[in-house]
Amino acid sequence: MVAPGLMVLGIIMFMGKVSGAHLNPAVSIAFALRRDFPYARVPGYTIVQLVGTSLAALVLHAVIDVSAVHGSNYVASGYSAGSGFWMELLLTFGLVSVILGTASGAQNIGIIAALAVGAYIALAGLWGSPISGASMNPARTFGPDLIGGKFTDYWVYIAGPIAGAAVAVAVAFVLRGPGGGMSGSAAAQGALYTEATRHEHDGTTGPSSRD
Repeated sequence: MVAPGLMVLGIIMFMGKVSGAHLNPAVSIAFALRRDFPYARVPGYTIVQLVGTSLAALVLHAVIDVSAVHGSNYVASGYSAGSGFWMELLLTFGLVSVILGTASGAQNIGIIAALAVGAYIALAGLWGSPISGASMNPARTFGPDLIGGKFTDYWVYIAGPIAGAAVAVAVAFVLRGPGGGMSGSAAAQGALYTEATRHEHDGTTGPSSRD
């Protein structure tokens, strides 16, 4: 599970300032619940996430010529779907808590947030993977399931992460209050988007307007 953590770390550093680097519908929903991200943009982000993971599974299947189900997540033998649900809820609660905590006012640690998120994903995989696969992401499981044609217990990977994200938002509210301020919005939407929005609100057009 170290590889997924490193991959997410790299993508956050690469795309975070452009779009917020959402790779996970649960994260998009969490930021929207926290009022750092417009609800209207959640469906579009979710669709792109689902399409992206499906294309990735299709490409991988074509390259290595094995069933895409080998890249998906399923509840391990000997564990119930309920156990998988609770594991995904707990793991996603931790993931979203790390994300919200590193994108909130005084706690905002900028680009170092990528290290925190990547490290958590790697760590969570070490102890959660033997039970549920440590997906923490409905899109992550959807793509391989779609291409492989096997949606066994897929509800676990929708309900668990979304419930975990909602609990994380509630805990963040208790600990830090509503929203993450401008830094939270920048982390959720991308600094480029929030900078443009700020200029619209204050009537400027960016640095050139002060020349």
